[in-house]
Amino acid sequence: MKLFFVKVSVFIGVLFLLNSCGIKRSMQDRPDISGIENIDTTRTKLSDTHYRIGKNSLYKNKYGIWELYIEGDALERGVISGSLTRELMHKQETAFMDKIYELVPGTGYRNFLKKTVAWFNRKMYLHVPEEYKQEIYGTSLFGLEKHNEFAPVYVRMLYFHGAHDIGHALQDLMLVGCTSFAAWDNKTEDGQLLLGRNFDFYAGDEFAEEKIAAFVNPDKGHKFMMYTWAGMIGSVSGLNEKGISVTINAGKSKIPLQAKTPISLVAREILQYASSTTEAIAIAKKREVFVSESIMVGSASEHKAILIEVAPGNFGVYEVENSNELVCSNHFQSEAYAEDNRNLKAIEESHTQYRFDKMQELLSEKEKLNPKKAAEILRNKEGLEGAKLGMGNEMAINQLLAHHGIIFKPEERKVWVSANQYQLGAFVAYDLDIVFKKFDAGNVSCSVMTDETIAEDPFVNTEAYKDYEKYRKLSRKISEATSKEKKISEDEIKQLKYLNPHFWEVYKIAGDYYFQQKEFKKAVINYKQAKRREVTTLPDEGYLDKMIKKSYRKI
Repeated sequence: MKLFFVKVSVFIGVLFLLNSCGIKRSMQDRPDISGIENIDTTRTKLSDTHYRIGKNSLYKNKYGIWELYIEGDALERGVISGSLTRELMHKQETAFMDKIYELVPGTGYRNFLKKTVAWFNRKMYLHVPEEYKQEIYGTSLFGLEKHNEFAPVYVRMLYFHGAHDIGHALQDLMLVGCTSFAAWDNKTEDGQLLLGRNFDFYAGDEFAEEKIAAFVNPDKGHKFMMYTWAGMIGSVSGLNEKGISVTINAGKSKIPLQAKTPISLVAREILQYASSTTEAIAIAKKREVFVSESIMVGSASEHKAILIEVAPGNFGVYEVENSNELVCSNHFQSEAYAEDNRNLKAIEESHTQYRFDKMQELLSEKEKLNPKKAAEILRNKEGLEGAKLGMGNEMAINQLLAHHGIIFKPEERKVWVSANQYQLGAFVAYDLDIVFKKFDAGNVSCSVMTDETIAEDPFVNTEAYKDYEKYRKLSRKISEATSKEKKISEDEIKQLKYLNPHFWEVYKIAGDYYFQQKEFKKAVINYKQAKRREVTTLPDEGYLDKMIKKSYRKI
């Protein structure tokens, strides 16, 4: 392992030196900020949950969701958003950086990471539109200075917009695994277009605590909303005033050698400037991305949804014919990727096809879909034909780690966003036409549609849910003990199995612990128990087989 790290370090070091001029330019590049001194940044604090700057506001509603309204040109939006959300932004950045430092604990490794990130992102600034660089710069004025040793705050916040892409590229980190669907005509109760998705991006519990329903009134383009977090100007889920909805799902990517346009900024551009699927396709086509991604676009005026499938060096559009539903997990479906080996391998080896099939099964079981039924689908934790997957299995539609779930009715300009936890909290309803009128009139809150809000999942009040949360903490404790070669009690192993008995990974964790403790018979028993359950991927099955053989050789 050390030898491998030395070789990688030398390789990166050589590349770093060869590209030092490019890195220096990327560190020094700044957008045009003419007139920034005229922007009012004076924030009025009305309470701990309510702030204002002119018509712009930040307010925490009774469901725990922050409602942000910003207007103006790019610099104004960035500066005002940064000023209003500064504490939330600090919390997000701290949570994200802490997660990085947890994964990369040593000072030497962090210095290496810092150089690697700078080298990797050296060309990103060339691929981000000036408008969005201005908005990010304005927001960065209120960023934390304590992380400047990693990168200057503006540069660092630019990097953060590519974190979603990196999480997709490094699939083994298990940061993502989203599932989405669209339905229309006789598949929905009123015939209208209905879309739902889970955003299964996980960067730690703290990262997902403070969610923001951002309502943006830009000086150019369309008004839009997106469900996001502080400091993020890109979009992962959103709807605009023209009835265009956008969500993003990962495709299988090779590890990229340099960053280009973050996919969240492509999605944001579609939200802000597209009023049809044709315009959305044109926007996606002109941007150079560095990972593979499916962008699901719903269109109110066209009464349909499509998938725009982008990747470095490839581009496809997928539309269903003679159907009233569209499903997307984490593989591509258009002709452009029909013979793509990486995509075919993902279908064969990962859990993307399983979730795709499960979504189709759920859609076939539910007639005349409405937002409430859509929420039930997004919250489903079972496998195909009701198979018990265990809590937290990535084969499930609801993996119990989602940053959020979201539902759209584009033709009515309505959106439902999930409150904590995961997609189990209430799905809070907003009508964009009403929201922007209220904000334009200077209202305190955008006034959620309480009568249309979907109640929280009853599961959150059960012992099973409490057991799952206990399991998450205990599984981390045992995995950490294994990595540090520390002993734990047999009672804790028994407790782990009691809390989540149907999940294969429980027994893999136990097997790994016993293997490290040189209790190889117990390791074999647990690895075999894992194999008797629904194992997430083919590589996972291969790992179990390998460890069973290694354990037998040690006995």
